[in-house]
Amino acid sequence: MGLRVCDLAVARGGVPLLEGVNFALAPGQALVLRGPNGCGKTTLLRVVAGLQPALSGTVEGGEAVAYAAHADGIKATLSVAENLSFWGAVYGAGDVKAALERMNLRALSGRAAATLSAGQKRRLGLARLLVTGRPVWVLDEPTVSLDAASVALFADLVRGHLAAGGMALIATHIDLGLPEAQELDLRAHKARLPEPGDAGGFDEAFL
Repeated sequence: MGLRVCDLAVARGGVPLLEGVNFALAPGQALVLRGPNGCGKTTLLRVVAGLQPALSGTVEGGEAVAYAAHADGIKATLSVAENLSFWGAVYGAGDVKAALERMNLRALSGRAAATLSAGQKRRLGLARLLVTGRPVWVLDEPTVSLDAASVALFADLVRGHLAAGGMALIATHIDLGLPEAQELDLRAHKARLPEPGDAGGFDEAFL
């Protein structure tokens, strides 16, 4: 089963951002979202992940999504391994040892998450993807705080996920080295804001 977005419109704080967004992902496919800051990439990803409602349109396959946002989603008082065990228990899937190895965290497994550097916390947050068992990874600027070596490590992780039949929807400003990935420029889907004279606009609310 894949992910399909049909005629989606999204808003932030009641302000329409995007409309008419359509795309589909099949096993093994990746889609990279492009566009300037503030264009609606994060809002679109949150809607796809089921964290906020759409203005209109549909998302099919959202129940298969694992979402990695700007926040790392880790518990500071737990160790690195305990964090992954927690998320593995929540999702009922995943191999914690393999996740530690894949994101170069094995030597830090006993360390409290609160003592990690920003880059280490980011790697731990991304390692959560491996213990979810979810086939669709929805990723919002996943390489924030990562050095070049860790970016390469994460890119390998995504390639392995795709090769195993997984899917990835990614908002990023950098090149992850995924030549097979499709791209969607969200500037083409910018929502049209009502003109002052449009019916239903702000002025008419006071007539």
